Amino acid sequence: MTVADPSRAPVRLPERATMTVTETARILGIHRDTAYDAVRRGDLPAIRVGRAILVPTALLAAMLGLPAPGAGDVAPP
Repeated sequence: MTVADPSRAPVRLPERATMTVTETARILGIHRDTAYDAVRRGDLPAIRVGRAILVPTALLAAMLGLPAPGAGDVAPP
């Protein structure tokens, strides 16, 4: 039987469309280098904009089984 740790807050993803690999590592509770390795292997979705490597927030949310941040905030066209 697994007991939830009450000191751990629920995962909250930023409202932005993308986040840095370092931010993603903090959310996942892994080391930054591990997150960059996961991007290189294709285990974490990422896009490159110039020299920046960004993780799409909606894709990370889908991987974690979480609702995309702000998903209900978009008005239909």
